[in-house]
Amino acid sequence: MSEHFDVIIIGAGIAGASLAANLANTHRVIVLEREEFAGFHSTGRSAAQFSEIYGNSTVRALTRASRKFFYTPPQGFCESPLVMPRGSLFIATQDQLRQLTDFAAQNDVGDCVRAVTASQALQMCPVLRPGYVAAAVLEEAAADMDVNALHQGYLRQLRQRGGRVLLNAEALEFSYAKAIWQVRTHDATFQAPVVVNAAGAWADKVAVRAGARPLGIQPCRRTAVLVDPPPDIATAKFPMVIDVDETFYFKPDAGLLFLTPADENPIDACDVQPEEIDVAIAIDRVQQATTLQISRIRKRWAGLRSFAPDRTPVIGFDPCLSGFFWLAGQGGYGIQTAPTAGALAAALIRQDLPSELRELPINELSPGRAALVAPAS
Repeated sequence: MSEHFDVIIIGAGIAGASLAANLANTHRVIVLEREEFAGFHSTGRSAAQFSEIYGNSTVRALTRASRKFFYTPPQGFCESPLVMPRGSLFIATQDQLRQLTDFAAQNDVGDCVRAVTASQALQMCPVLRPGYVAAAVLEEAAADMDVNALHQGYLRQLRQRGGRVLLNAEALEFSYAKAIWQVRTHDATFQAPVVVNAAGAWADKVAVRAGARPLGIQPCRRTAVLVDPPPDIATAKFPMVIDVDETFYFKPDAGLLFLTPADENPIDACDVQPEEIDVAIAIDRVQQATTLQISRIRKRWAGLRSFAPDRTPVIGFDPCLSGFFWLAGQGGYGIQTAPTAGALAAALIRQDLPSELRELPINELSPGRAALVAPAS
């Protein structure tokens, strides 16, 4: 026997969870997750920062539209704040001044940052190496994010609205007939008029199983390291420090320092693990820019970030396969864009777009846009 729903969502990470919670008000929804818990590969390994100047212009539009949700979430959504203020300091060496100027000159970036001198940067972050920073810009309105609180808030909201999440339920087979999708897992079969591909790093694999054209969604490895802060310097109020070319960044994290080489190494979808070379690169780059002497690693891990070829998320119905909806390719922006991406995807499925979403660059998110081509076989 098959269970019948209005929408089947593949993947219970932040993309699938935010959509499911938004959609469960009006639709009978089930989320199928292949792992033993939700958010295993990307969401659960993210140390996200809310930044309205991170990503391309389309991503920044989704982020700006999400700000209200993060700062004033719905009543009962979470027990603690989703965001905590922490400015983002984008630094440049003498050789990077042109990049910094060009970055700050973008219309929707310049309004969000202010220029910072080298000496001011050193005051904000005293571990920066004297003479390394030539200039910087500060996004004062950036913030740390509680990724787990956001993700669990959506999953809780989904269940409260009658939706279901089924773990250890990989979508193995798809078929479509008479305007109904049938999805089979190891243990059961589910039917619905709409299937949503929110499978993250596995998005193209799911698409192929369903008979859709893959869009070139490429999983990439991102490495993260936690290290001890210097014993004689209070680091808790440091801004997040980002190289303007994004070859590294670091910030305080629960009494330690979080740092990354900002790597995006293409990799097959898997339970990704950190590579020693990337850990070494992270430490080397941060030590070149700072006076930190890193001798002990408290923790290291890696997560998956999955990008479409144009680095813009994919949100919308497949132009060639009826009832097949894409919510994929969030890259490193899935957490900060989740409130708007989830609401927009739900509105497109309902075919009822509220006025506050109509100003978004919806065509630039479409799976039918010109920038998306099938990867070489």
